[in-house]
Amino acid sequence: MKKIATVLLFTVLTATVCIAAEKHGDAEKKQDIARHRAMAAAHEAAAKCLESVKPQETCLKELQAACKGLAIGKYCGMKHEH
Repeated sequence: MKKIATVLLFTVLTATVCIAAEKHGDAEKKQDIARHRAMAAAHEAAAKCLESVKPQETCLKELQAACKGLAIGKYCGMKHEH
């Protein structure tokens, strides 16, 4: 559980730095914020799924569905070591 919390915290901090570093107009900035929140929610749901009795493959499929169109790659913009 600590690992998942650490990953989620890192994601939020990275998103904050990325948003601050880029120069966007207000509309683009709001859209970026909404996307990062949606990705964070998808990762939180994936973490809860992994805590449940569901198989890891099911949780990955749910994460991929939740992130469709939001992030790059099949890990919703983030991949960590296993």
